[in-house]
Amino acid sequence: MTNKGVAITGMGIITAIGNSVSTNRNALISGQSGISTLENFKSIHSDSLPVGEIKLTNSQLEQQLNLPKNNSFTRGAMLASLAIKEALQSATIVDKDYSSLGFINGTSVGGMDFTEQFYPEFRGTAEKYIETIDAGITTQTIAEYFDFHGYTTTISTACSSGANAIMLGARLIQSGRLERVVVGGVDCLSKFTLNGFNSLMLCSREPLKAFDNSRNGLNLGEGAAYLVLEAEELAKQKPILARVIGYGNANDAFHQTASSPNGDGAFMAMTKALASADISFSDISYVNAHGTATRNNDASESVALQRIFKENLPPFSSTKGFTGHTLAAAGAIEAVYSVMMLQHEEMYANLNFQTPIPETGFVPVTKYTNASLQHILSNSFGFGGNCTSLIFSKS
Repeated sequence: MTNKGVAITGMGIITAIGNSVSTNRNALISGQSGISTLENFKSIHSDSLPVGEIKLTNSQLEQQLNLPKNNSFTRGAMLASLAIKEALQSATIVDKDYSSLGFINGTSVGGMDFTEQFYPEFRGTAEKYIETIDAGITTQTIAEYFDFHGYTTTISTACSSGANAIMLGARLIQSGRLERVVVGGVDCLSKFTLNGFNSLMLCSREPLKAFDNSRNGLNLGEGAAYLVLEAEELAKQKPILARVIGYGNANDAFHQTASSPNGDGAFMAMTKALASADISFSDISYVNAHGTATRNNDASESVALQRIFKENLPPFSSTKGFTGHTLAAAGAIEAVYSVMMLQHEEMYANLNFQTPIPETGFVPVTKYTNASLQHILSNSFGFGGNCTSLIFSKS
């Protein structure tokens, strides 16, 4: 029996290259990167560390969402709400259906972008932000804004969070526990993450160069992306954008912040995803790589890809050169990009690439290209060795 997977009927996104699905696609087609200097908050790294920042202030986001003056929405909750609005509209889901929707949200920053501002003086007006550092409060705030009353939960597995939210949503639909669910992830830029990644010597002082031999680190980014997943009987009356047909999660337990040299976690996640999709590695048309441009990550992922595909690696690229590494949102953002690629039969560039990694010699897609695509493998690998691979299929 053919694995039809789980239907994707809607999607929404906001990143450094656009505030909607269409504007993101236009930037990807034109090769327009969103990497720039930090503007929305003060940091000693503002001029030295490039970032993928969304050029909307918190006040502008509040206005777009029509929030009351004394709201306690953090930047992450606002970015997520904008993306979810687009996803629900795309799926033609109306207000009366919101109450039964499930909601699975991936985030790692949570509300720390606000709590870090008020840490020295948690009194008076700052008290409303005290609890927002808990990642689950971001999910609760969003659910209350939309009046979601179905199954609601938060996933915080570092940079695989958004992908794991999609995986859990697909599993709940396939098991019959849910019929319709909003899944995805959000993270915003904050001093904590910028200083933290820089202290680990993982940040580049120039635009990132994923899978290039001279790569020297990542650029942090911010963003949000969400998919609406629906059971077959609900989805058959509307356009289906694509399907989730496979998923796999594994942990190599190698190091707190580094991937194993032989790519064990990535290899296991991809192997599980292929098995759950019931397809062969030769059926994969394109790989949306995690590709953060750190020395360790790209080497490890390259070795894992070589172990899976041997000498038959399909076209691949990392889109993080456009958005920066958006942490918990990355897997969801790249899921939206994967669906767009399937819909429009196109592949997006791995920006700034020049010289392949000697160990594997792999050369990614370096310019916008039209291609016939059927199955896309999308990788998201997080700190602590939490590795997730998703497989999307043309509807």
